[in-house]
Amino acid sequence: MIEKVSVVTLGCEKNLVDSEIMSGLIQQRGYKLVDNPEDATVVIVNTCGFIDAAKEESVNTILNLAELKETARLKALVVSGCLTQRYKEELMREMPEIDGIVGTGDFYHINDIIDEALGGRRPVYVGNPVFTYEETMPRILSTPTHTAYVKIAEGCDNACTFCSIPIMRGKFRSRSMESILAETEQLAAQGVREISLIAQDSTNYGTDLYNGFKLPELLNRISEVRGIEWVRLHYAYPGFFTDELIDVFASNPKVCNYIDMPLQHSEDRILKRMRRPGRQRDVRELIAKIRARIPDAAIRTSMIVGFPGETEEDFANLCAFVREMKFDRLGVFTYSREEDTPADRLPEEDHLSDEVKQFRANTLMEIQRVVAMENAAKYVGRTIDVLVERYDGRSDVYIGRSQYDAPEVDGEVFITGCKPQIGEIRQVRITHAYEYDLSGEGIA
Repeated sequence: MIEKVSVVTLGCEKNLVDSEIMSGLIQQRGYKLVDNPEDATVVIVNTCGFIDAAKEESVNTILNLAELKETARLKALVVSGCLTQRYKEELMREMPEIDGIVGTGDFYHINDIIDEALGGRRPVYVGNPVFTYEETMPRILSTPTHTAYVKIAEGCDNACTFCSIPIMRGKFRSRSMESILAETEQLAAQGVREISLIAQDSTNYGTDLYNGFKLPELLNRISEVRGIEWVRLHYAYPGFFTDELIDVFASNPKVCNYIDMPLQHSEDRILKRMRRPGRQRDVRELIAKIRARIPDAAIRTSMIVGFPGETEEDFANLCAFVREMKFDRLGVFTYSREEDTPADRLPEEDHLSDEVKQFRANTLMEIQRVVAMENAAKYVGRTIDVLVERYDGRSDVYIGRSQYDAPEVDGEVFITGCKPQIGEIRQVRITHAYEYDLSGEGIA
Protein backbone atom coordinates (compact mmCIF):
# COMPACT_ATOMS: atom_id res chain seq x y z
CA MET A 1 0.00 0.00 0.00
CA ILE A 2 1.26 3.49 -0.86
CA GLU A 3 1.40 5.68 2.23
CA LYS A 4 -0.54 8.94 2.10
CA VAL A 5 1.28 11.87 3.69
CA SER A 6 -0.11 15.25 4.78
CA VAL A 7 2.20 18.14 5.73
CA VAL A 8 0.77 20.72 8.15
CA THR A 9 2.75 23.96 8.34
CA LEU A 10 2.75 26.42 11.24
CA GLY A 11 4.72 29.62 11.67
CA CYS A 12 6.63 31.74 9.20
CA GLU A 13 7.38 31.65 5.48
CA LYS A 14 10.76 30.05 6.16
CA ASN A 15 8.90 27.09 7.64
CA LEU A 16 6.65 27.09 4.59
CA VAL A 17 9.64 26.69 2.27
CA ASP A 18 10.96 23.83 4.43
CA SER A 19 7.56 22.12 4.18
CA GLU A 20 7.53 22.56 0.40
CA ILE A 21 10.94 20.89 0.17
CA MET A 22 9.87 18.04 2.45
CA SER A 23 6.80 17.61 0.26
CA GLY A 24 9.02 17.38 -2.81
CA LEU A 25 11.23 14.76 -1.18
CA ILE A 26 8.21 12.78 -0.02
CA GLN A 27 6.66 12.74 -3.48
CA GLN A 28 10.02 11.85 -5.03
CA ARG A 29 10.14 8.76 -2.79
CA GLY A 30 6.79 7.66 -4.18
CA TYR A 31 4.49 8.48 -1.30
CA LYS A 32 1.23 10.24 -2.12
CA LEU A 33 0.70 13.75 -0.79
CA VAL A 34 -2.79 14.64 0.48
CA ASP A 35 -4.09 17.98 1.73
CA ASN A 36 -6.48 16.70 4.38
CA PRO A 37 -4.80 15.08 7.42
CA GLU A 38 -7.91 12.93 7.90
CA ASP A 39 -7.05 11.18 4.63
CA ALA A 40 -3.41 10.56 5.57
CA THR A 41 -1.61 7.56 7.00
CA VAL A 42 1.33 9.82 7.94
CA VAL A 43 1.06 13.43 9.14
CA ILE A 44 4.02 15.79 9.47
CA VAL A 45 3.55 18.89 11.63
CA ASN A 46 6.14 21.56 10.86
CA THR A 47 6.13 23.58 14.08
CA CYS A 48 7.02 27.09 15.22
CA GLY A 49 8.74 27.71 18.55
CA PHE A 50 9.41 31.44 18.35
CA ILE A 51 7.11 32.78 21.10
CA ASP A 52 4.80 31.28 23.71
CA ALA A 53 1.67 31.63 21.57
CA ALA A 54 3.37 29.82 18.69
CA LYS A 55 4.55 27.02 20.99
CA GLU A 56 1.06 26.61 22.38
CA GLU A 57 -0.43 26.46 18.88
CA SER A 58 2.14 23.85 17.88
CA VAL A 59 1.47 21.62 20.90
CA ASN A 60 -2.30 21.90 20.48
CA THR A 61 -2.02 21.04 16.78
CA ILE A 62 0.07 17.96 17.58
CA LEU A 63 -2.45 16.76 20.17
CA ASN A 64 -5.44 17.41 17.91
CA LEU A 65 -3.88 15.54 15.01
CA ALA A 66 -2.88 12.65 17.28
CA GLU A 67 -6.59 11.98 17.78
CA LEU A 68 -6.73 10.88 14.15
CA LYS A 69 -5.01 7.67 15.22
CA GLU A 70 -8.31 6.73 16.85
CA THR A 71 -10.78 8.23 14.38
CA ALA A 72 -9.07 7.96 10.99
CA ARG A 73 -6.35 5.98 9.24
CA LEU A 74 -3.34 7.76 10.75
CA LYS A 75 -0.44 5.42 11.54
CA ALA A 76 2.44 7.83 12.23
CA LEU A 77 2.68 11.42 13.48
CA VAL A 78 6.03 13.13 12.77
CA VAL A 79 6.94 16.55 14.17
CA SER A 80 9.50 18.87 12.58
CA GLY A 81 10.65 22.48 12.79
CA CYS A 82 11.75 24.95 15.41
CA LEU A 83 9.94 23.37 18.36
CA THR A 84 11.70 20.04 17.81
CA GLN A 85 15.09 21.70 17.33
CA ARG A 86 14.77 23.35 20.73
CA TYR A 87 12.80 20.84 22.80
CA LYS A 88 13.51 17.40 21.36
CA GLU A 89 13.95 15.64 24.74
CA GLU A 90 10.85 17.20 26.28
CA LEU A 91 8.69 16.40 23.27
CA MET A 92 9.73 12.77 23.09
CA ARG A 93 9.40 12.33 26.86
CA GLU A 94 6.12 14.14 27.44
CA MET A 95 4.24 13.47 24.20
CA PRO A 96 4.08 9.73 23.46
CA GLU A 97 1.69 10.60 20.62
CA ILE A 98 4.74 11.65 18.57
CA ASP A 99 6.24 8.85 16.44
CA GLY A 100 9.35 10.71 15.26
CA ILE A 101 10.92 14.16 15.13
CA VAL A 102 13.24 16.07 12.82
CA GLY A 103 15.03 19.37 13.44
CA THR A 104 15.48 22.44 11.27
CA GLY A 105 18.77 21.19 9.83
CA ASP A 106 17.78 17.61 9.11
CA PHE A 107 14.51 17.67 7.18
CA TYR A 108 16.22 16.21 4.10
CA HIS A 109 16.10 12.92 6.07
CA ILE A 110 12.30 13.06 6.11
CA ASN A 111 11.75 9.85 4.13
CA ASP A 112 14.02 7.83 6.42
CA ILE A 113 12.15 9.27 9.38
CA ILE A 114 8.79 8.29 7.90
CA ASP A 115 10.02 4.74 7.26
CA GLU A 116 11.38 4.38 10.80
CA ALA A 117 8.27 5.91 12.36
CA LEU A 118 6.03 3.48 10.48
CA GLY A 119 8.29 0.71 11.77
CA GLY A 120 7.66 1.80 15.35
CA ARG A 121 11.19 3.05 16.12
CA ARG A 122 10.40 6.71 17.14
CA PRO A 123 13.40 8.23 15.29
CA VAL A 124 15.03 11.48 16.41
CA TYR A 125 16.95 13.39 13.72
CA VAL A 126 17.97 16.63 15.40
CA GLY A 127 21.55 17.74 14.84
CA ASN A 128 23.23 21.11 14.57
CA PRO A 129 21.10 23.44 12.41
CA VAL A 130 23.76 24.04 9.77
CA PHE A 131 22.00 22.77 6.66
CA THR A 132 21.27 25.18 3.80
CA TYR A 133 19.16 23.79 0.98
CA GLU A 134 20.06 24.06 -2.70
CA GLU A 135 17.91 24.32 -5.80
CA THR A 136 18.66 20.69 -6.72
CA MET A 137 16.29 19.51 -4.00
CA PRO A 138 12.71 18.91 -5.19
CA ARG A 139 10.08 21.38 -4.03
CA ILE A 140 6.29 21.46 -4.35
CA LEU A 141 4.78 24.92 -4.03
CA SER A 142 1.87 25.39 -1.64
CA THR A 143 1.39 29.03 -2.65
CA PRO A 144 -0.71 30.13 -5.64
CA THR A 145 1.09 29.39 -8.92
CA HIS A 146 1.96 33.04 -9.57
CA THR A 147 3.89 33.72 -6.35
CA ALA A 148 6.60 31.94 -4.37
CA TYR A 149 9.04 32.47 -1.53
CA VAL A 150 12.77 32.02 -2.04
CA LYS A 151 14.97 31.58 1.00
CA ILE A 152 18.28 33.40 0.51
CA ALA A 153 19.87 32.62 3.87
CA GLU A 154 19.42 30.59 7.04
CA GLY A 155 20.02 31.49 10.67
CA CYS A 156 21.03 34.76 12.28
CA ASP A 157 24.10 36.32 13.94
CA ASN A 158 22.49 39.46 15.38
CA ALA A 159 21.93 38.10 18.91
CA CYS A 160 18.98 40.31 19.86
CA THR A 161 18.40 39.69 23.56
CA PHE A 162 14.74 38.70 23.14
CA CYS A 163 15.17 36.28 20.25
CA SER A 164 15.66 32.52 20.23
CA ILE A 165 16.08 32.18 16.46
CA PRO A 166 19.87 31.55 16.63
CA ILE A 167 19.16 28.70 19.06
CA MET A 168 16.69 27.07 16.65
CA ARG A 169 18.11 28.05 13.27
CA GLY A 170 21.83 28.44 13.91
CA LYS A 171 24.31 31.01 12.72
CA PHE A 172 23.78 33.11 9.58
CA ARG A 173 24.45 31.19 6.36
CA SER A 174 23.92 32.65 2.88
CA ARG A 175 22.92 30.50 -0.05
CA SER A 176 25.08 30.91 -3.10
CA MET A 177 23.85 33.45 -5.62
CA GLU A 178 24.03 30.80 -8.34
CA SER A 179 21.71 28.50 -6.39
CA ILE A 180 19.19 31.29 -5.75
CA LEU A 181 19.17 32.33 -9.39
CA ALA A 182 18.80 28.75 -10.58
CA GLU A 183 15.81 28.24 -8.30
CA THR A 184 14.28 31.52 -9.45
CA GLU A 185 14.59 30.41 -13.07
CA GLN A 186 12.90 27.12 -12.21
CA LEU A 187 10.04 28.93 -10.50
CA ALA A 188 9.63 31.37 -13.39
CA ALA A 189 9.40 28.42 -15.77
CA GLN A 190 6.50 27.13 -13.63
CA GLY A 191 4.62 30.43 -14.07
CA VAL A 192 5.70 32.30 -10.94
CA ARG A 193 5.66 36.07 -11.48
CA GLU A 194 6.31 37.36 -7.95
CA ILE A 195 9.36 36.28 -5.94
CA SER A 196 9.46 37.10 -2.22
CA LEU A 197 12.96 36.83 -0.79
CA ILE A 198 13.11 35.71 2.83
CA ALA A 199 15.75 35.30 5.51
CA GLN A 200 15.94 36.14 9.17
CA ASP A 201 18.25 39.01 8.17
CA SER A 202 18.17 39.52 4.41
CA THR A 203 20.33 42.66 4.36
CA ASN A 204 23.30 40.67 5.66
CA TYR A 205 23.18 38.46 2.57
CA GLY A 206 26.58 37.56 1.17
CA THR A 207 28.79 38.79 3.99
CA ASP A 208 29.79 35.25 4.92
CA LEU A 209 30.23 33.91 1.36
CA TYR A 210 31.46 36.96 -0.55
CA ASN A 211 32.93 39.22 2.16
CA GLY A 212 30.50 42.00 1.41
CA PHE A 213 26.84 43.07 1.27
CA LYS A 214 25.61 41.40 -1.92
CA LEU A 215 21.87 41.91 -1.60
CA PRO A 216 21.79 44.82 -4.11
CA GLU A 217 23.48 42.65 -6.73
CA LEU A 218 21.18 39.71 -5.95
CA LEU A 219 18.04 41.85 -6.35
CA ASN A 220 19.22 43.17 -9.70
CA ARG A 221 20.14 39.73 -11.02
CA ILE A 222 16.86 38.14 -9.92
CA SER A 223 14.94 40.92 -11.66
CA GLU A 224 16.67 39.92 -14.91
CA VAL A 225 15.15 36.43 -14.85
CA ARG A 226 12.67 36.13 -17.70
CA GLY A 227 9.07 35.94 -16.45
CA ILE A 228 9.67 37.53 -13.06
CA GLU A 229 7.75 40.80 -12.73
CA TRP A 230 7.95 41.58 -9.00
CA VAL A 231 10.81 40.97 -6.57
CA ARG A 232 9.79 41.54 -2.96
CA LEU A 233 12.21 41.73 -0.02
CA HIS A 234 11.38 40.67 3.54
CA TYR A 235 13.06 41.27 6.88
CA ALA A 236 15.63 43.95 6.18
CA TYR A 237 17.79 44.76 9.19
CA PRO A 238 18.03 48.54 9.69
CA GLY A 239 21.70 48.43 10.63
CA PHE A 240 22.66 47.06 7.21
CA PHE A 241 20.28 49.04 4.97
CA THR A 242 22.91 50.66 2.76
CA ASP A 243 22.71 53.55 0.30
CA GLU A 244 23.41 51.07 -2.49
CA LEU A 245 20.37 49.05 -1.47
CA ILE A 246 18.19 52.18 -1.43
CA ASP A 247 19.41 52.97 -4.95
CA VAL A 248 18.29 49.53 -6.17
CA PHE A 249 14.78 50.10 -4.84
CA ALA A 250 14.71 53.55 -6.42
CA SER A 251 16.03 52.53 -9.84
CA ASN A 252 14.87 48.96 -10.51
CA PRO A 253 11.19 48.88 -11.57
CA LYS A 254 10.85 45.17 -10.80
CA VAL A 255 11.93 45.52 -7.17
CA CYS A 256 8.75 46.28 -5.22
CA ASN A 257 8.82 49.56 -3.33
CA TYR A 258 8.00 47.66 -0.18
CA ILE A 259 10.45 48.09 2.68
CA ASP A 260 9.94 45.37 5.30
CA MET A 261 12.21 46.53 8.14
CA PRO A 262 11.44 45.42 11.72
CA LEU A 263 12.51 48.18 14.14
CA GLN A 264 11.11 46.66 17.39
CA HIS A 265 11.12 49.94 19.38
CA SER A 266 11.78 53.67 19.22
CA GLU A 267 13.47 54.40 22.54
CA ASP A 268 17.25 54.26 22.80
CA ARG A 269 17.26 52.73 26.27
CA ILE A 270 15.02 49.85 25.16
CA LEU A 271 16.88 49.38 21.88
CA LYS A 272 20.12 49.06 23.81
CA ARG A 273 18.57 46.49 26.12
CA MET A 274 17.29 44.62 23.07
CA ARG A 275 20.78 44.81 21.54
CA ARG A 276 19.38 46.34 18.38
CA PRO A 277 21.61 48.33 16.00
CA GLY A 278 21.80 52.11 16.13
CA ARG A 279 19.48 54.46 17.93
CA GLN A 280 16.32 56.41 17.14
CA ARG A 281 18.27 59.16 15.42
CA ASP A 282 19.78 56.59 13.03
CA VAL A 283 16.35 55.15 12.28
CA ARG A 284 14.89 58.58 11.58
CA GLU A 285 17.74 59.41 9.23
CA LEU A 286 17.38 56.09 7.39
CA ILE A 287 13.62 56.44 6.94
CA ALA A 288 14.00 60.03 5.76
CA LYS A 289 16.58 58.91 3.23
CA ILE A 290 14.34 56.08 1.98
CA ARG A 291 11.34 58.37 1.57
CA ALA A 292 13.42 61.01 -0.20
CA ARG A 293 14.81 58.52 -2.74
CA ILE A 294 11.66 56.37 -3.04
CA PRO A 295 8.67 58.71 -2.56
CA ASP A 296 6.03 55.99 -2.98
CA ALA A 297 7.75 53.41 -0.76
CA ALA A 298 5.48 51.48 1.59
CA ILE A 299 7.34 50.90 4.83
CA ARG A 300 6.34 47.92 6.97
CA THR A 301 7.77 47.50 10.44
CA SER A 302 7.08 45.67 13.68
CA MET A 303 7.24 46.80 17.30
CA ILE A 304 7.53 44.88 20.55
CA VAL A 305 5.64 46.31 23.51
CA GLY A 306 6.15 45.35 27.14
CA PHE A 307 9.86 44.59 26.87
CA PRO A 308 11.38 44.29 30.37
CA GLY A 309 11.90 47.73 31.83
CA GLU A 310 9.62 49.54 29.37
CA THR A 311 8.12 52.40 31.38
CA GLU A 312 4.91 54.32 30.81
CA GLU A 313 7.05 57.12 29.41
CA ASP A 314 8.85 54.75 27.04
CA PHE A 315 5.52 53.47 25.76
CA ALA A 316 4.07 56.99 25.39
CA ASN A 317 7.14 57.96 23.36
CA LEU A 318 6.73 54.86 21.20
CA CYS A 319 3.10 55.82 20.52
CA ALA A 320 4.18 59.34 19.55
CA PHE A 321 6.88 57.91 17.29
CA VAL A 322 4.37 55.70 15.45
CA ARG A 323 1.97 58.61 15.00
CA GLU A 324 4.75 60.80 13.63
CA MET A 325 6.47 58.28 11.34
CA LYS A 326 3.19 57.13 9.73
CA PHE A 327 4.36 53.67 8.81
CA ASP A 328 2.32 52.17 5.98
CA ARG A 329 2.17 48.76 7.65
CA LEU A 330 2.76 47.88 11.29
CA GLY A 331 2.76 44.66 13.26
CA VAL A 332 2.69 44.79 17.07
CA PHE A 333 3.87 41.97 19.30
CA THR A 334 3.80 41.62 23.06
CA TYR A 335 7.15 40.65 24.54
CA SER A 336 7.37 36.91 25.12
CA ARG A 337 9.85 35.49 27.63
CA GLU A 338 12.09 32.98 25.92
CA GLU A 339 14.25 30.76 28.06
CA ASP A 340 18.00 30.82 27.41
CA THR A 341 17.82 34.37 26.04
CA PRO A 342 19.49 37.36 27.76
CA ALA A 343 16.20 39.27 28.08
CA ASP A 344 14.68 36.44 30.09
CA ARG A 345 17.46 36.88 32.67
CA LEU A 346 16.77 40.57 33.24
CA PRO A 347 15.65 41.44 36.81
CA GLU A 348 12.28 39.95 37.67
CA GLU A 349 10.89 43.33 38.70
CA ASP A 350 11.50 44.61 35.16
CA HIS A 351 9.10 42.10 33.59
CA LEU A 352 5.61 43.43 32.93
CA SER A 353 2.31 41.63 33.42
CA ASP A 354 0.47 40.08 30.49
CA GLU A 355 -2.39 42.51 31.09
CA VAL A 356 -0.14 45.55 30.73
CA LYS A 357 1.53 44.14 27.63
CA GLN A 358 -1.78 43.38 25.94
CA PHE A 359 -3.20 46.80 26.81
CA ARG A 360 -0.18 48.47 25.23
CA ALA A 361 -0.42 46.29 22.12
CA ASN A 362 -4.10 47.17 21.67
CA THR A 363 -3.39 50.85 22.20
CA LEU A 364 -0.60 50.93 19.63
CA MET A 365 -2.67 49.03 17.06
CA GLU A 366 -5.51 51.51 17.46
CA ILE A 367 -3.08 54.35 16.78
CA GLN A 368 -1.86 52.51 13.69
CA ARG A 369 -5.44 51.92 12.52
CA VAL A 370 -5.94 55.67 12.24
CA VAL A 371 -2.56 56.09 10.53
CA ALA A 372 -3.41 53.31 8.08
CA MET A 373 -6.68 54.99 7.10
CA GLU A 374 -4.83 58.23 6.40
CA ASN A 375 -2.18 56.42 4.38
CA ALA A 376 -4.72 54.45 2.34
CA ALA A 377 -6.56 57.64 1.34
CA LYS A 378 -3.55 58.83 -0.64
CA TYR A 379 -4.14 56.06 -3.20
CA VAL A 380 -7.61 57.28 -4.20
CA GLY A 381 -7.47 58.64 -7.73
CA ARG A 382 -4.19 56.90 -8.50
CA THR A 383 -3.70 54.06 -10.98
CA ILE A 384 -1.60 51.22 -9.60
CA ASP A 385 -0.54 47.77 -10.74
CA VAL A 386 -2.36 44.90 -9.05
CA LEU A 387 -1.49 41.20 -9.11
CA VAL A 388 -4.85 39.44 -9.49
CA GLU A 389 -5.12 36.46 -7.13
CA ARG A 390 -8.70 35.22 -7.01
CA TYR A 391 -12.34 35.79 -7.95
CA ASP A 392 -15.22 36.16 -5.49
CA GLY A 393 -18.30 35.00 -7.35
CA ARG A 394 -20.74 36.07 -4.63
CA SER A 395 -19.65 39.70 -4.88
CA ASP A 396 -18.56 39.49 -8.52
CA VAL A 397 -15.19 41.08 -7.77
CA TYR A 398 -11.63 40.10 -8.45
CA ILE A 399 -9.18 40.40 -5.58
CA GLY A 400 -5.47 41.08 -5.76
CA ARG A 401 -2.50 42.86 -4.21
CA SER A 402 -0.42 45.86 -5.15
CA GLN A 403 3.36 45.95 -4.96
CA TYR A 404 2.86 47.66 -1.58
CA ASP A 405 1.22 44.57 -0.04
CA ALA A 406 2.84 41.24 0.80
CA PRO A 407 0.90 37.96 0.67
CA GLU A 408 -1.20 37.04 3.71
CA VAL A 409 -0.05 39.85 6.03
CA ASP A 410 -1.10 43.06 4.24
CA GLY A 411 -4.13 44.54 2.52
CA GLU A 412 -5.89 43.64 -0.72
CA VAL A 413 -7.36 45.44 -3.71
CA PHE A 414 -10.94 44.70 -4.84
CA ILE A 415 -11.32 45.06 -8.62
CA THR A 416 -14.48 45.70 -10.61
CA GLY A 417 -15.23 46.62 -14.21
CA CYS A 418 -13.04 44.01 -15.90
CA LYS A 419 -12.44 40.28 -16.11
CA PRO A 420 -8.69 39.76 -15.68
CA GLN A 421 -6.86 36.45 -15.59
CA ILE A 422 -5.75 35.05 -12.25
CA GLY A 423 -2.02 35.72 -11.95
CA GLU A 424 -2.18 38.71 -14.29
CA ILE A 425 -0.82 42.11 -13.29
CA ARG A 426 -3.55 44.60 -14.16
CA GLN A 427 -3.71 48.38 -13.84
CA VAL A 428 -6.46 49.50 -11.46
CA ARG A 429 -7.73 53.03 -10.83
CA ILE A 430 -8.39 53.30 -7.10
CA THR A 431 -11.78 54.74 -6.20
CA HIS A 432 -12.16 53.87 -2.50
CA ALA A 433 -9.87 53.38 0.49
CA TYR A 434 -10.62 51.49 3.69
CA GLU A 435 -8.54 50.85 6.80
CA TYR A 436 -6.21 48.37 5.17
CA ASP A 437 -7.75 47.60 1.76
CA LEU A 438 -8.48 49.45 -1.48
CA SER A 439 -11.00 49.06 -4.27
CA GLY A 440 -11.05 50.31 -7.81
CA GLU A 441 -11.84 49.77 -11.46
CA GLY A 442 -9.69 47.74 -13.76
CA ILE A 443 -8.36 49.51 -16.83
CA ALA A 444 -8.85 47.60 -20.06
